Amino acid sequence: MRSLKFLLAALAATVALSAGPASAEPVKIRAAWVAPVSNWFSIVLEKKDLAKHLGKSYTLETVRFAGTPPMITALANGELEIANLAYVTFPLAVQNANLDDLRVIADEFQDGVAGYHSNEFSVLADSPIKTVADLKGKVIATNALGSAVDVVSRAMLKKHGLLDKRDYTVIEAPFPTMKVMLAEKKADVIPSVPPFAFDPELKKMSRVLFTSKEAIGISQFIVWAARKSFIDKNRAAMVDFMEDMLIIERWFTDPKNHAEAMQIASRVTKAPPERFSWIFTKQDYYRNPDMLPNLDALQSNINTSHELGFIKAPLDVKKYTDLSLAQEAAKRVK
Repeated sequence: MRSLKFLLAALAATVALSAGPASAEPVKIRAAWVAPVSNWFSIVLEKKDLAKHLGKSYTLETVRFAGTPPMITALANGELEIANLAYVTFPLAVQNANLDDLRVIADEFQDGVAGYHSNEFSVLADSPIKTVADLKGKVIATNALGSAVDVVSRAMLKKHGLLDKRDYTVIEAPFPTMKVMLAEKKADVIPSVPPFAFDPELKKMSRVLFTSKEAIGISQFIVWAARKSFIDKNRAAMVDFMEDMLIIERWFTDPKNHAEAMQIASRVTKAPPERFSWIFTKQDYYRNPDMLPNLDALQSNINTSHELGFIKAPLDVKKYTDLSLAQEAAKRVK
């Protein structure tokens, strides 16, 4: 009888070992975006067929925000896992919201790289405003106070001796409404970012007064950021996620897929596909093929934000960077 019990126990142990550990629930990843098409998280799920790990090691929910500053609150409250933060909102998150475990993990896009797009700041075609100095006493539109776009306009105006509240007024408006704000003269100058910058009606009614590159040079405009605590707890799933995202990004930026990418952009924005001939070409922002950010540019942009008073202290961005996820993902897909 004792021998029989021993055999049954051994058999049970063998079955348990052969079955392996119980499969873990996929890690929930909520990721933010602002501008359709320009921000990856507005379109990546359109090619979820390329994401071999989706639904297995992780799930992905994309969440739209009006600008990058509100993402800080979402990160702090545990309502967001990956934010696409601007060069000014990243240090704000670290310093003001005390998210000192926040890490830059990937490139979203870079503005002003030679041969590629730079955000434009436009006035009406028949406006008497000919130079930046002419903006004295005028109304400047921005998508969100303290956003990267906001910093660019203030940096450019400061170069010409103009200061907020003393020399001009700033009002907030979502990117999709900027054209109407300009047309109805509720604002004298508006920022125009892709895809809105390529609206033929806006092109016809306006002219560019200055660009982001003219204001602050090359910028690591947007980065992906996640908290170290989340990365450490879910590293394997995060590498799987980054691998899928890298494969999808490379698909979108491959010229042979341009026609289908235009159709996807049309479906997402409800605009005609012919309006997206610029997408993922040199008319668009620069995107690093390995999703690695330009840390030197990012440091310069953060320094500018500090000089303008948007962040309270200098910040060494390399201390808040973890590119190991993107680097490991790139090794897998090469």
